Amino acid sequence: MTADPLPPGTRARLAGLRLVTRRASGAGGIGLHASRSRGAGLEFAQYRPYEPGDEPRQIDWKLYARADRFFVREAERESPVALWTLVDATASMAQADARAPDWTRWAAARAMAAALGELALAGGDRFGWVVLAQEGLELAQPAAGVRQRDRLRRELAALRGAGRFPAPDRLAPVFERIAARDLVVMLSDFFDPAAVATATRLADAGREVVAIQLLTVAERDFDFAGGHRFRDPETGEELLGDADALRADYLARFADARAALTAEWEAHGVRHATYVLDEPLDAPLRRLFA
Repeated sequence: MTADPLPPGTRARLAGLRLVTRRASGAGGIGLHASRSRGAGLEFAQYRPYEPGDEPRQIDWKLYARADRFFVREAERESPVALWTLVDATASMAQADARAPDWTRWAAARAMAAALGELALAGGDRFGWVVLAQEGLELAQPAAGVRQRDRLRRELAALRGAGRFPAPDRLAPVFERIAARDLVVMLSDFFDPAAVATATRLADAGREVVAIQLLTVAERDFDFAGGHRFRDPETGEELLGDADALRADYLARFADARAALTAEWEAHGVRHATYVLDEPLDAPLRRLFA
């Protein structure tokens, strides 16, 4: 089994959080949604072998008496919502800070996607994902259960951030597969206008979209000193400059860019939060779903 991608302490802090949507409580607020999954519902769906993490009350003891093996009785319960996690896998997502070179934006996005899967699993909800890469999309239809959780871990562990954002013609499955009542959480640095456009197009089409922007500490604080070579990881363009002389102008421009992005999110009805690599991984999830 793939190792747990969540940083130490994160799982405990996720306890008690549940995915919430605006639709469940109307325009006036946010409330818990019902879920459509196989679980402890009323209408029988199927048997499957017991897996670690299943509740003992779901075991069919009569079947165990006949087969001498544990089977879980699954049922369908109705829900209007499935979770889709969209993960940006472009080259800029491979960036990290010098103080923690292994904790890249991609590593954080992978762990955050796993955390969202855990929240869906705890709530009995279906969840799927789309990895947005230059060469194409890695797409998994929403499903429930620990097998889906383990598949998410395996598939994301095998990927790395590289290349540029997918061309528009490659994004068609995103708009075709995500249903009108689904919840979408997109993880990206949102530096590419095409990433922003993907989120806003989904929102304009009636999907409930949550955007989490992942930033490095250097982007937030510009904690460089002296002469420095700045390089765009996706275009290869470079800029030589004195960091101390550039700091004030950079911070002002970056604040303006973040304000413009916030205004665009709000204009399209996109809930949003920011995550910086020196923060606890669950911080944006608590701001959005607590």
